[in-house]
Amino acid sequence: MKFDPEIDRYMYIIGWIAVALFGGYFLLAALTGFDLAKHLPPCGFHLLTGYYCPGCGGSRAVSALLHGHFLESIYYNAFIMYGLVFGGWFMISQTIQRLSRNRIKIGMHYRNLYLYIALAIIIVNCIVKNGFLMAGIRLMQ
Repeated sequence: MKFDPEIDRYMYIIGWIAVALFGGYFLLAALTGFDLAKHLPPCGFHLLTGYYCPGCGGSRAVSALLHGHFLESIYYNAFIMYGLVFGGWFMISQTIQRLSRNRIKIGMHYRNLYLYIALAIIIVNCIVKNGFLMAGIRLMQ
């Protein structure tokens, strides 16, 4: 399967922008004690419908991940761990390949399949959590 180097280049740039933004936030949080989660509004979808939105649990998943609670992170929202693993490998492998000037060809390439897998994880997560909610079992707090 052929890949488009331009898409890889754009994804690589977006990845470094994300690293810079998250790094800046974590530095701000470490220096000032600022906690973004305390300033986020509640989920509008959940307020209107009473059901979990596809992104519900994302903030808790990131928080759990930052505290080293990997299984708890997956429990809250599996997409976060998926994104970290695949995004992390993409960035690391692309960086190694670029720094070696293509002598070490291990760079992961963007494929639509990765996007479809992410979408499937989000949909399954939403269906399972709302299925439990409909059955009267509350999974998230």
